[in-house]
Amino acid sequence: MDHLMPPNNVTEFILLGLTQNPRLQKGLFIVFLFIFLSTALANLLIVMTIFLSPTFLAPMYFFLTYLSFIDAFYTSVTTPKMIIDLLYQRRTISLGSYLTQLFVEHFLGGSEITLLIVMAYDRYVAICKPLHYMAIMQGLCCLLVVVAWMGSLLHATVQILFIVNLPFCGPNGIDHFMCDLFPLLKLACSDTYRLGIVVAANSGAMCLLIFSMLLISYIVVLSSLKSHGAEGRRKALSTCGSHLTVVVLFLVPCIFTYMCPVVTYPVDKLVTVFFAILTPMFNPIIYMVRNTEVKNATRRLLKRREKHEQNKLLVVGVCELSTDIKVSTEDEKRWAYGTTVYGRLYMLTVAAFNFSLEIMQNQSFVTEFVLLGLSQNPNVQKIVFVVFLFGYLATVGGNLLIVVTISSSPALLGSPMYFFLASLSFLDACFSSVIAPKMIVDSLYERKTISFAGCMTQLFAEHFFAGVEVIVLTAMAYDRYVAICKPLYYASIMNWRLCGILMGVAWTGGFLHSVIQILFTFQLPFCGPNVIDHFMCDLYPLLELACTDTQILGLVVVANSGFICITIFFLLLVSYGIILLSLRTHSAEGQRKALSTCGSHIAVVVLFFVPCIFVYARPPPAFSFDKMVAIFYTILTPLLNPLIYTFRNKEVKNAMKKVWNRIMVVCNERLNIKL
Repeated sequence: MDHLMPPNNVTEFILLGLTQNPRLQKGLFIVFLFIFLSTALANLLIVMTIFLSPTFLAPMYFFLTYLSFIDAFYTSVTTPKMIIDLLYQRRTISLGSYLTQLFVEHFLGGSEITLLIVMAYDRYVAICKPLHYMAIMQGLCCLLVVVAWMGSLLHATVQILFIVNLPFCGPNGIDHFMCDLFPLLKLACSDTYRLGIVVAANSGAMCLLIFSMLLISYIVVLSSLKSHGAEGRRKALSTCGSHLTVVVLFLVPCIFTYMCPVVTYPVDKLVTVFFAILTPMFNPIIYMVRNTEVKNATRRLLKRREKHEQNKLLVVGVCELSTDIKVSTEDEKRWAYGTTVYGRLYMLTVAAFNFSLEIMQNQSFVTEFVLLGLSQNPNVQKIVFVVFLFGYLATVGGNLLIVVTISSSPALLGSPMYFFLASLSFLDACFSSVIAPKMIVDSLYERKTISFAGCMTQLFAEHFFAGVEVIVLTAMAYDRYVAICKPLYYASIMNWRLCGILMGVAWTGGFLHSVIQILFTFQLPFCGPNVIDHFMCDLYPLLELACTDTQILGLVVVANSGFICITIFFLLLVSYGIILLSLRTHSAEGQRKALSTCGSHIAVVVLFFVPCIFVYARPPPAFSFDKMVAIFYTILTPLLNPLIYTFRNKEVKNAMKKVWNRIMVVCNERLNIKL
């Protein structure tokens, strides 16, 4: 590759990583090492399970094998380098290595996106044209995989051909943990505006277009389920739910990263963690938890391995393995490998994974739950479908509009307040997407079911995003306190390093909060009944159905959710009280502006926390009107947040007008060119 490199002064780059804090680096080293090992092992386990199981002859599992294979290699491109860098204070990478990593990650990322389209087409044919499924898909599988590889090769080649000729004169510090396009364009000693547009078109616009097409295809698939039986609908919804979850987890962060203008932001690193590290880890969990056939095949494979090892131990006995050990068959060689340290480590990993599967199965008789929803009246359900579909589209559209507006306005993104506001809007869009789509689809059916694994997944996701949002609201209150009470020190206190740390704390705190909830819930036995008087999976309705005493667990929920909400809500009210008292020394214009900003924040805090406190600050049982209260913080608050911040904030409104005017100018120019 040396002959391709342009003559410049830079031969290596310095990666700043996720953080500069040595203590935090040690913690991140352990976390990401565990994530990487889990990701690689779980994805390779799916590959081996499907490859060694003769029952998995359907094209769906053929594509799932390739998806897991790509995820295992995709995470191996970026994560090992990041993990090793966490051990060193100075993290460098040569120009040639940077371009190589950039090419491979875009090649594998492009392959995964194309493969997700292929899997969506496979589900469309299987559900909408079941009688012609094998005839259509049998000869297409290999061709579609080849198209995926060729398309990704073309995508990565286009990116690298433009980048490889850029001159780099210095500086060489990249505020990222991996090699990516926009951080590199920022360091080039030439005008990269047009190249940035090419990147946005080749990556961002393509992701947005493909994401829209996939959503439309799944809507068509779900609409066709009306003519299917109850069992067929359940199975189809379970499979499509897994695919749709993977699509959202991978494409939404990609759209957020590559649809931005040609500048980099500190939040890009945290968003990149999702599609580069967390999504490859979640994929095997999603497909295993929601797919009974894969779970059963994995168990059979592990039990076969365990039984084989036990038989060999009985036949051969306990002996010490040395270099001169004599084995006569391939089976005995494999058993001999099992007595080495690496073999035992492998067997221990397999046993731990098998144990986790048994916990998820939960040794219960209930495999699905029946959700009663908001109403049993068919006429009311039609109204619910129309109202909440409009509300959901408005929520996602409004929050993403705020994210795009702030991301495309350097003047707004330069302020920590708008950085947190963009993060809050992104969380609201995700939080609403966890609950609203399932409720909207359920309103079309008389019987509303959700699998045990699907219920646990929804429970984890809703508490994860809600926990992150609670901490982000706290960070926004602290930001306003510093801005109003210590204006001279605002820039030095609320620097990008602190903003990044606060966001990291928010995501970590939300994850820990959700993990604590889900670990206790996974242990519960459910023997029946399985009817939940709610439109979503939540803690108290589940505790009522458990076949054991849940009084202590109810107190844990009160402490982990209710008490924390009360404490944070009280602290936020006190902080805003201090801020309002300090306004007496400000001018009339300063008081008006501060009151407008704080008023927006307080309104959001009250709308979110008061219903949460009402639901979680008391021990079980659940009440029938809890689902009406839950509508406030799950549906209405994410919808009202963009309205509150937009109508009460002139800067956001002006920025939106500029974005709209910019779009109209571009459209007019294109129309004039065509004419």
